[in-house]
Amino acid sequence: MPSNTRPPLDGLRRHLRARRTKPATPADSFVRETFKLPRPEARLMAREWFARYPKAAYWTQVESWRLLPDDEVEFTMRRLPSAD
Repeated sequence: MPSNTRPPLDGLRRHLRARRTKPATPADSFVRETFKLPRPEARLMAREWFARYPKAAYWTQVESWRLLPDDEVEFTMRRLPSAD
């Protein structure tokens, strides 16, 4: 016959308390920068990033982008902090 009692939640409480007290750490070590520029300037900025931080060494990439009104682009560039 099933019981209507709930299991103890002590483990869950400890887990939640520990997560709340830990300082927020980044999920990865990538450096990110977000820009909001007109389309031609956005292309130039992305090219500058790829020239300054070559993809092979820094894993540089356009992480996300979206088109905004007035032909503006909001995009996030991502790279490793160093090529070591």
